[in-house]
Amino acid sequence: MYAVIRTGGKQYRVQVGDQLKVEKLPGKVGEEVKFEEVLMIGGDNNYKIGTPRVAGASVTAKIVEQDRDKKILVFKFRRRKDSKRLLGHRQYYTRLKVTGINAG
Repeated sequence: MYAVIRTGGKQYRVQVGDQLKVEKLPGKVGEEVKFEEVLMIGGDNNYKIGTPRVAGASVTAKIVEQDRDKKILVFKFRRRKDSKRLLGHRQYYTRLKVTGINAG
């Protein structure tokens, strides 16, 4: 059985036991997180598609890690103007392990 959830403005296809990296969520390592915004649930030729969400469905996950991603560099320049700018950015993220899918 799998589910499609939405968090942080993105959609993820998850199964029980999957680990995924999402935008930073509040909580500490070891805490449970519950996702109510389930867009689809599928399995052995059976599926439910929500309009926009599947009523009563939820996905539970455990926070494995709270960290920052590797640094990306943003370099901007304007040719022939002697104008350069270098910026770096490290995005916060949360690593989750899916523990259960409730079809509702």
